[in-house]
Amino acid sequence: MFRTALRNVLAHKARLLMTVLAVMLGVAFVSGTLVFTDTLSNAFRGQSAKSYDDVAVAVEMYPSAEEARKTPGLSQQVVDKVAKLDGVASVGPRVDGFAGVPDKDGKLIGVGWSNKGTNFAPGKDGKDRAYIFTTGNGPASAGQIALDKDTADKGGYKVGDTVRVATNAPVKEYELSGVFTTEDGAVNAGGSLVVFDTSVAQKLYLKPGYFQNLTVTATPGADADKLRDEVLKVVPKAATAQTGADLAEQQAKDIEAGLGALNQVLLGFAGIALFVGIFLISNTFTMLVAQRTKELALMRAVGASRKQITRSVLAEAGLVGLLASAVGYVLGIGLAVGLRSAMNAFDLKIPAGDLVLEGTPVLIAFTVGVLITMLAAWLPGRRAAKIPPVAAMSSVHATQSTKSLVVRNSIGAAITALGAVLIVLGAGRGGDDGRMLIAGGAFLTLIGVIVLIPFLSRPVIAVIRPFFVKVFGVSGKLAGLNAVRNPRRTGATASALAIGLTLVTGLSVLGATVGAALDKMTTDQIKADYMVSMASGTALSQEALTALEKAPGVTAVSPQQNGAFELKGSFVSASGVTPGDIEKVLKLDVVNGSMASLGQGKIAVDDKTAAKRGLKVGDTVPVEWLDKQKGRLTVGAVYKGSEFVSPVLIDTELVSAHDDQAGIQQIFVSTEGGPSAAHEKALSKAMGDNPAITVMDQKDIRDLFGGQINMLLNIVYGLLAMALVIAVLGVVNTLAMSVFERQQEIGMLRAIGLDRRRVKRMVRLEAVVISVFGAVVGIGLGSFLGWAIGETFKNSLPGYALVLPWDRIGIFLVLAALVGVLASLWPARSAAKLNMLAAIKTE
Repeated sequence: MFRTALRNVLAHKARLLMTVLAVMLGVAFVSGTLVFTDTLSNAFRGQSAKSYDDVAVAVEMYPSAEEARKTPGLSQQVVDKVAKLDGVASVGPRVDGFAGVPDKDGKLIGVGWSNKGTNFAPGKDGKDRAYIFTTGNGPASAGQIALDKDTADKGGYKVGDTVRVATNAPVKEYELSGVFTTEDGAVNAGGSLVVFDTSVAQKLYLKPGYFQNLTVTATPGADADKLRDEVLKVVPKAATAQTGADLAEQQAKDIEAGLGALNQVLLGFAGIALFVGIFLISNTFTMLVAQRTKELALMRAVGASRKQITRSVLAEAGLVGLLASAVGYVLGIGLAVGLRSAMNAFDLKIPAGDLVLEGTPVLIAFTVGVLITMLAAWLPGRRAAKIPPVAAMSSVHATQSTKSLVVRNSIGAAITALGAVLIVLGAGRGGDDGRMLIAGGAFLTLIGVIVLIPFLSRPVIAVIRPFFVKVFGVSGKLAGLNAVRNPRRTGATASALAIGLTLVTGLSVLGATVGAALDKMTTDQIKADYMVSMASGTALSQEALTALEKAPGVTAVSPQQNGAFELKGSFVSASGVTPGDIEKVLKLDVVNGSMASLGQGKIAVDDKTAAKRGLKVGDTVPVEWLDKQKGRLTVGAVYKGSEFVSPVLIDTELVSAHDDQAGIQQIFVSTEGGPSAAHEKALSKAMGDNPAITVMDQKDIRDLFGGQINMLLNIVYGLLAMALVIAVLGVVNTLAMSVFERQQEIGMLRAIGLDRRRVKRMVRLEAVVISVFGAVVGIGLGSFLGWAIGETFKNSLPGYALVLPWDRIGIFLVLAALVGVLASLWPARSAAKLNMLAAIKTE
């Protein structure tokens, strides 16, 4: 039986090639993902170990706001005490924050969040062990900086050049003293590193005389653990200390945890592709069994048992799965190399390291590939073994019993109904619990629809068929009838497309709905012409606010300044705003009181916070500020909550009086006559043409939110494309099987006058009918899921309303029809080339 299985594999290369492709793509994605993440993990582990190779102890201090008022960091006195400890060879104190450098066109080099500035901390030999200078030296005065080599190359900077450096304040110019290489994570992430003189960095990022962290290098033979214990005795209680080895290990674990999320996402898409591939594999083996019905009957007649027949089919599947897994694993290695190159191309640099080929990805790739193939082939094999020898020798097909169809449809209907109920319950509950119910319901509904899809094929295709008959005549009528001739096979083929389009449509509906809500929120709530913020996401300085207030053409300016105080025993976040201007830049619906009261030192509270804390206009409440000063504030207004400000509004002067380091997240600006190129240029000039500060008009703000959603959708579309490729192969298989089963019929049609052109058209239209049927099912189910998921967070998104993206849905239908046309090219050509006399002869 094994030899028979091997012979059958070799005899049906073209048919099995499609199965090999389906399994190969899924296995490639699985193995490529595992190899890629193993390689990344190994590279980052190596970088972490290298970064802390000379570090015996690392000390960090990031105090709370209350602690920072007393001790903002590690003082120079603490650094000196650590340097005098036995076993300490040198100490490297650091302070860091955001710093960006523009290229020659004035655009920021790097990606904002990974642009970093720090200080030069030379030892007794005048060198800083963290940097290896290729040209020049470290900064020796307040007017100098050093740059990492990649940033210097991108900007075209050489030692001695003047470099504009952007922080959260207006741009300043420095002389470039040196260019270096480093293992700093910011640089390896595609960002930039600016090294300042220590006094400049402290002034920019913390406070003169203080550092955020320090690294300790030990003398030969010193014990790192003992040295850490000694260091802890001389640093503030708010500081933490770890050995370099422990810190490297912790970073490696954090990296693995981060890569684990990426790994799960990619494996999820690989799983979808393999799930879709099951239908293609099942169809392929069903076709092969149909072609070999008489052969299997003869084998039964000469003594082969049902188990032997089933094992023969499973052996074929195992061989095909083994071959597909081997090719898929090799392709997966190439995919891992390609992903690594792509990340480098997008400046998401990966540390140098060898490609990691461990045993686990190999084992998983082959196990998944072989098991999936054999699982998909089990049902066709079992069905073949059940055909009695006499019935098999007298008929090409085995007739499906009415009882089996009734049982199948009843089970499918019950599973679908249960899934739909869970989805509706989840939509009504909302939140994380609701989304968990929807996830479970979606799985059940998808399984139920797959079981029901043969039953659904007749009524759905009956709706589509009149259109084809009217437009294409006899070819269209025959195509519609052929599409429902074998509902199980048609359903299995359509299921592959339905799964992919369910996910694509669901995400599209969700994306369009959220995008429209965000767009409406922006339009309804922002009256300002511009919003100014940092590209890095960090806070703007008070200098930026002052500069904008003085810019020509500005009529109103209000920041969204970070503030907080304790109210009735718990802290509340507050936005420092400019009284009188806040109403001109943001639309805030006042429920009671007046926003003008902000100018009188009162506060405004949103309606939800007021209801939760039992506050109303006129109430005076005791508060405690971050600097531990106590006072009393009066509620002057209650307004409807806004996504652009905190639950409490307060005058910026009050915030600054109790926290002189309070950052500003955004600044809203209105200008005379509305937005214009001249106003935008004036605002940029007021900020010193700082490349790290973005000036966005309302369209830019809408694009900021919508662009993120569209980018995510495009990534998902790209990842799901593999599943759709497998679905195309499934349509090809189904049509090829249909042509094989209908050879006599096609020969008879040719004999009575249906020419080759119409035969091709008939097969193509059959493919289009099956593809559109799968698309309709997928679009319907996807839209239902998109609605349900959206309902779970509509309360947290003002202006939420379901949006069906009809343009994209139309594109999906057109693409489904195109899939059918492309998939039909080979089967249609084969059908048209059939010899009519050979096809209709009686055997």
